[in-house]
Amino acid sequence: MTNTLHPRKRIAAITMARNDEFFLNRWIKYYGGQIGEENLYIYLDGLDQKTPARAGRANITKLPHRDQAVQKGDKTRILLLSDLAKKLFADGYEIVIGCDCDEFLIVDPKLGTTLADYLSTRNAKTTLSGLGMDVGMDLRTERPLDADAPFLSQRKYALMSTRYTKPVVLFRPATWGSGFHSVKGRNFHIDKNLYLLHFGSVDFDMIKNKIGDRNPSWAKHLKKRARTIEIITKSRHRNMPRRLARMMQRMLRPVYDWNKPAMLGLKWVATLPARFEKTGI
Repeated sequence: MTNTLHPRKRIAAITMARNDEFFLNRWIKYYGGQIGEENLYIYLDGLDQKTPARAGRANITKLPHRDQAVQKGDKTRILLLSDLAKKLFADGYEIVIGCDCDEFLIVDPKLGTTLADYLSTRNAKTTLSGLGMDVGMDLRTERPLDADAPFLSQRKYALMSTRYTKPVVLFRPATWGSGFHSVKGRNFHIDKNLYLLHFGSVDFDMIKNKIGDRNPSWAKHLKKRARTIEIITKSRHRNMPRRLARMMQRMLRPVYDWNKPAMLGLKWVATLPARFEKTGI
């Protein structure tokens, strides 16, 4: 139910994808359920790209594909998406969520509210981040992914990753850095009730299959995802406190990047709360 003290704001969610219908269909289902499919704006990287089967009322735009290495391609995509966000603000949206199609911003289910209603109560100046949780597969105890079942009914652990503590929520026009990892000229602010769940490491076989289908620079990028699976599988302690991780990331900064979080290189694994399954992801 919408809080009458904080009327629901107009919220859009944007992403860009190529050959990723599996995640994109889930992205549309989740964010469509949270803010309405008509408020989703998706760029497909390539005129040959298939419109997702579950696109519904989402706004789909196909763009010509440019074959670029990971780093250059990331810069091209983020400029396109930053410009799209600026256009949406000009069109009357009050909040824009930008993330990859394997990333899901959730509000802690213990609050019993929707993402749209929760964000409508926030008074951030420019951005908000959720605590980054890189959800991975435990090769010792978890089976290969059932593509028809929710992720969080099958995966129980996540690496608390500074890489995914991203300023994905904009409250005013701004320019993201590559991969949504920063906002140029702005600090980040981690909300205590928000989490950004990344599922690029959710299944080992999926990563292997993708590596075989990409150019060398993309293969290297995908191998980093396999590293998350290795860390989770080998970890002995899987109950590291999320609150402490959030506190560290608020206080610490890399010397080379003041507007990104740091955690002293610690690889902390957390058990995901059972209540997160309520998100349906």
